[in-house]
Amino acid sequence: PAPPGLPDRFRMFRSCEWEVLERSLNILQASDFYWGPLSVGEAHAKLQREPVGTYLVRDSSQGNCLFSLSVRMPAGPVSLRISFQEGYFRLKNWFSDCVVRLLELVVAGTRNNPLHFDEMGGTPLV
Repeated sequence: PAPPGLPDRFRMFRSCEWEVLERSLNILQASDFYWGPLSVGEAHAKLQREPVGTYLVRDSSQGNCLFSLSVRMPAGPVSLRISFQEGYFRLKNWFSDCVVRLLELVVAGTRNNPLHFDEMGGTPLV
């Protein structure tokens, strides 16, 4: 079973990944941009009223992903899945054992090298 304090949906991971998950979740919960169990529709509605580049992290509605990054793009909000594999959170070519650190890497990295995702219709993520 999941350790105390972790949502039940974290049960699918090996015990060696619990520490990574718990630490990352604690850091996320202390941030201003983590919204927890927010649907994609609710996330996009919140972001629609915000400036381009505003983002939030929410629990993913996909069973195989823990978190999603929802971002306000020029054409409207989009959501990207943050995968978790072998103890690392991943988004495109970036990875870290902490979701917040992963986002810091993505923000810094896209300033000079925008990301392109099919989900965004070719619009670069900066």
